[in-house]
Amino acid sequence: MTGSSHVRIHYRRPPDREEVFHQRVVLERQEVIVTLAEAINLDIPMIIEGQVVLEPGSAVVWFTFPGAWHDIGSFHREDGTFTGFYANVITPPRIEEHVWYTTDLYLDVWMTPNGTVKLLDEDEFEEAISHRLIDHPTANRAREEASRLLDEARRGVWPPPIVREWTLEQARAIAIA
Repeated sequence: MTGSSHVRIHYRRPPDREEVFHQRVVLERQEVIVTLAEAINLDIPMIIEGQVVLEPGSAVVWFTFPGAWHDIGSFHREDGTFTGFYANVITPPRIEEHVWYTTDLYLDVWMTPNGTVKLLDEDEFEEAISHRLIDHPTANRAREEASRLLDEARRGVWPPPIVREWTLEQARAIAIA
């Protein structure tokens, strides 16, 4: 995959919801694949702690780490203003060339531009467990992943350097090259 290729990501959310996202690959390395999602299709803005972090037309630079139990999005407003880093706790993506498959495990980690970090959607996670949408070993692994990300963020080592270094402008420049 190169800066001119696209990927289809099948993103499953138990019990039976699946969305397919189309993104442009802007960098592929063994340890990370960087994709660009332009003009996100949202019905309403995504708000965290009273702040709009994504809105219709926003762009996200996504960082997928093969084998990892999370991905990371660098979130922006529609005007390109950076709003923070968002990690989805997910099953490790099954990557088959230009088609990927993963399952959302409900927990998310949010980091503001000033470094404040917060665990999101614990209530949805607990509800999914109580309805047996996630089995106990997977739920335990999701909790471990979220806890690790929170700990690393508090120690100043998360997100990894590549996530901090890649800007929306850089991703867009490669996407149109």
